[in-house]
This record gives sequence, structure tokens and C-alpha cells, in this order.
Amino acid sequence: MSLIVTLGRAATLALLLGTGPALAALAPSDAQHQAAVEVAESLRYGHYADVSLDDAWSRQAFDRYLDLLDGQRAYLLRRDVTAFEDLATTLDDAILDGDLSRPFALYRRYHERAEARLEWLVARVDAGLDFRFDGDQRMLLDREDTPWPASESALDELWTKRLKNAALTLTISDQEPEAIEETLRERYEGQLTRLRQTNAEDVFGLIMAAVTGSIDPHSEYLSPRQSESFDIQMRLSLEGIGALLQADGEYVKVASLVPGGPAERAGVLKPADRIVGVGQEGEEIVNVVGMRLDDVVDMIRGPKGSVVRLDVVPAQAVDMTRSKVVEITRDTVNLEDQAAQGEIIEVERADGVHRLGVIEIPTFYVDFDAWQAGEEDYRSTTRDVAKEIERLVDEVAEGIVLDLRDNGGGALQEANSLIGLFIDRGPTVQVRDARGRISLYGDTESGTLYDGPLAVLVNRLSASASEILAGAIQDYGRGLVVGSDTFGKGTVQTLNELSHGQLKLTRAKFYRISGESTQHRGVTPDVRFPSLVDPETIGESSLDNALAWDQVREVQYRRYGEPERYLETLRERHRQRADAHPNFHYLERQAKLAERLREQHTSVSLNREQRQREAEAQEAEQLALENQRREALGLEPLDEWIDARDEEDSDEAQPVDRAQVVEAAEILLDYARLDDGLRFAEYD
Repeated sequence: MSLIVTLGRAATLALLLGTGPALAALAPSDAQHQAAVEVAESLRYGHYADVSLDDAWSRQAFDRYLDLLDGQRAYLLRRDVTAFEDLATTLDDAILDGDLSRPFALYRRYHERAEARLEWLVARVDAGLDFRFDGDQRMLLDREDTPWPASESALDELWTKRLKNAALTLTISDQEPEAIEETLRERYEGQLTRLRQTNAEDVFGLIMAAVTGSIDPHSEYLSPRQSESFDIQMRLSLEGIGALLQADGEYVKVASLVPGGPAERAGVLKPADRIVGVGQEGEEIVNVVGMRLDDVVDMIRGPKGSVVRLDVVPAQAVDMTRSKVVEITRDTVNLEDQAAQGEIIEVERADGVHRLGVIEIPTFYVDFDAWQAGEEDYRSTTRDVAKEIERLVDEVAEGIVLDLRDNGGGALQEANSLIGLFIDRGPTVQVRDARGRISLYGDTESGTLYDGPLAVLVNRLSASASEILAGAIQDYGRGLVVGSDTFGKGTVQTLNELSHGQLKLTRAKFYRISGESTQHRGVTPDVRFPSLVDPETIGESSLDNALAWDQVREVQYRRYGEPERYLETLRERHRQRADAHPNFHYLERQAKLAERLREQHTSVSLNREQRQREAEAQEAEQLALENQRREALGLEPLDEWIDARDEEDSDEAQPVDRAQVVEAAEILLDYARLDDGLRFAEYD
């Protein structure tokens, strides 16, 4: 208190609002001025799209900057936004000229508001929380489309609800009042500390994220620190859990898992899961709600062999109190962990048992170092798959399923050469650059390794090179594509050096040999399986400013078959099996339930009894579905729905993922016999 008295009233106000020396130091450097100009020029002349940095673009970039700063409309007031409305028409000039003074000033205004609000929250917690969890109050979960608050009192009302909701969530989780106050105090003090550690590089990164993200979601500025981290990831030598994380409001969400990584091997994380706490082995778990994404990532990384504990809310859980602590041992990802693996699946029919081969391909990999060194026996996806095909054929497989589920892509050359195992020379993919020039890639080697019945199994996380392979097999009529719609990542990025940092820039676009882009829409399967992955949250179409789907001219190629002639029959036979199979019946009903719950769950009650009734009703529906599945399979019922995750990977549980593989084999067998029958009839 004596310090505040000595400083005087004006200095005290500055201290409380955060307008002291630290905030004043948040100003652009000469290096950042120059980097902004280089980014602008790269976007104008190097990006795939026809980019015009004009007033129309300024509005889009300004709105995106506001979304990055305060996407939930929880800190800035309407008058704050109005005071910087000039950026809606001048941001283009600011970036082109490298004059970042106004964008930095907007950040400082946000910083002032956020710091004052966090201090307000800490003070409220220190004064003691005496909330009554009754009445009919509800809190809106997503405020992205709400108007900017008009007054401080409106923000006070919003944050009182947010604080009450945070306290209620912890209360339902059986924390004592003192522990709740301590948890919330640590949360807000931690956020305040991290906010005060913001430096000019962080602010510049936000501005550049708004600039590049307004063009497309994959173009990205990397600061010198981020560039170093990116290089480490590309070398696959980073020790961690092997999960790609992204910010989702106040939460950190799992975007995808690295094939063969520790998280995938452990089976305790799934895409769209939310991480609400992180702890080291033997230590308390730290709540990470509201924490910066890079800070959460740093907490999860660690030495190989060490254990990280994560407090996780499953993707299908609507209530954020339904979390579970899981443990993952950190490790590096080796090439062997991502290698293709084959197996034989036996399918029983009236005429006996049929053997179908399945090859799981987690990623498209190649040992570049060994390849460039001229080693003859270097590892690659194509070589490993070829060995598996030969082994499965020797074991009398009647057809082969390529399992590309969760395969996010990798080396394009491997996708091309892998397609070549199934066709006798021909194009595989078209690539159009920013100038409209189209390059054609394909298989140049004569002959095929395997010309038998073929199917490709995909899901929402099959992306990039996976989509090229699935699309080519479909276009050639070489086989069936089964599963769910793929991711839709049909763009190509290059990494460009800047005078300060690097720029990952979208420079080209993939097109199928039929001329259709894989961008945005992905590959549509011939026989569709229901999916629990919400396309509104996972996939290219869920990303802001994703480039649109379009077409180019198709190229000449030969057709190997006509699977479309049998699709009506194949779909009907699949439907009959799916209706009778407990796992597929569960999958379809669970997908519909999850969609309905997402549509209903736009707000939460701040009445404890009502909140618990809603959560229990939702979980009861999910538990009933799970237990119906288990009863049909002759398994013991579960008492808690959240325990289903622990049983997914056991042989006894017969997980849904396995059911999809078996059904893909069933569909392939149907196709093989229909095709053989038609060929025999035509020959006869």
C-alpha cells in the first residue's frame, strides 16, 4: 500500500490498468516492420489465390484480428472497436508500408481491458465466492456472433456468469469451497502472469496470423522461435506425446494424433477431445482452461520416458465436468512405428470362410536420408506395402483393403508410387500453381504388383496424400472407397525465409485426374459409414477462409473397372449387415445423438440441480446406447458412460473401429463376387 501512496493517484491508475512501462514497450521493431512488408509482397505475388490487399481485404483481416484478440466478445467494448474502425479500410496500407503502429495500439487496448478484467476476477475470488446455484440463469457458450458489449456493467454481468459457471463446474466435480477458490485464483493469476509476459514478438505474430489467416487457414507466419520448433517437428525428433493441438475458445482441443506416436499407442486420446489440465508425474494437475496454446504445448512436452498426466474431456461429452485423468509416456516417433502392417481377416459366408487382406497405412513416409544416400534397401510406404501385398497374396487373400483412416498424408511421391502398385502406368494427380500452370504426376513404371479386388477405407482424418490415393483409385475404377467423407486438404504449402522469421505459404492446389479438386469437399466414399467426428469442428470445411472447391480439365486415363454398376447392391447389402450389427447400429445412433446434443447445447444452466439433470439425462442416453451395444455383443454393461473409453481397445469390447475394418472386408468380398459374376456372364 505504501508503494501505491508514494506513486500517487495517476501512477496508481496506470498500475491498475497495466499502462506502465511493460505495456508501453509493446511496439513494433524495425525487423518486424520489414517482415510485414515481405509477408504482404509474398501474399500478393506468391500465394495460390489472386490476393488483393485492398479495402475489402482490410475489413476481413480487421475482423479476423478482432476474433483472434477477443473472439468471445468478453474484453473489448463497443467503443474500443469503434475507436479502431479506421483499420477496416487502412490495414492493407499499414501492412504494405510496414507501419504497424495502429494494429499494435489495438492490441494494447485489448491488453489493458484483459489485464483489468483478470485483476477484477482475482479480487472477486479473494473477496470470497458466495454464489447461490439456483434460479433460472443460463450462460451462452458461444458468443462469437454476439454484439460487442456496450458498457463495463454489461461485461461485469457476463463475467459474473462466467465466474459462477466456473465455480459451479468445480462444485459439481466435488471440490470443497476453499479448494474451488484456490483453483480459480490460480487460474486467473496464471492467466494474468502470462498476459503480462506478452512481448512484441507475440503481438506481431497475432497481427500476421490475422493477415495470413484472412487468405487461407494454412498460410502462416512463423516467428524465429516458431521456425526453430517447426524444424524440430519436421525432423520428428521432438519428444512429446505425438498430438497436434489447437485452440478452441478457452480450451485446447486435440486436432489429430501422430501415427505411431505415444498418444495413439496409448489409446487414451481421440480427435476433438479437450484438455483441461496438465500435470507431471507425481505432481498436481494444473488447470489449463484459458491458457495460451503454446504454453499448454510446452507443459505437455518433456524428456523421453517421462510421464505426463492429462485431464481430458472426451469429444462426445457435452458437460465439461465429465473429465478423466489419463497418463501418457513421452517418446519419440520412429519410422518403424509408422510402418504399414497387414493382416488376414476371415469372413464367413454360406459357402465357407473367405480370407481378405487388410493393410493399415498410418502415413506416407520415406527415409529421405537413406534414399538420397543411394541405399538400396531404404524404408518407404510403397516398399513396405509391396511386401505386405506379396505376403497376403501368398496367404491366399481374395482381396485387399487399404486402411487409410487417420492418415493425414506425408510424402507425395509415396502416394504416387503406391498408386502405381495397382495400375499399369498413368497419371495420379494434377498440381496447379499460382500462375495457373498444371503439372501432372503419375506412375511411369509398366506393370502392376496387384490387380485383384481392392478397397480403400477412409474417414474424416484421411487427408492430403491419402485423398490423392483414394481419389485416383476411385477415378480409375480400380476399386471401391468406403468409410466417411475425407478431410478435404487439397492445397500445397512451401516454407519461405524472411528477413525475420519464415512464411508458410499456400502455393498450389491438388486436383484429381478427373479434374475435381480434393480441396474443401474431400473424397466422397462409394459406400458411406456413419462418423462420430463432427465435420463442423474437424476438417477443411470447418476452417475459416478455406479455399473453395473447383475443377480443372480432366486428363486422359484408362478405366480398370466399373464399380458404380454395383453400388446400389453393395449399399443395400451393407445396410442389411449394419442394421444387424451391434457396433454399426451403435455408431449410427451415436452419431445422430451427438449431432442433436451439439445443436441443443448452446447454453448451460447456472442452476446446480438443473445443470445436473441436463448432464445426467444426456449421459443416460449415451450410456443406454453403449450398453445396448454391449448387451447385443454379450458383454457386461457399464455403470458409467465415460468408462467406455477404457474398454475400446480391449479385444473383448469389439470396438467400433474394428467393426469398420471387418465391414470393409465384407463389402470388398461382395464386390469381388459381383464383378466376377458379371465378367463370367459377359464372357459366357
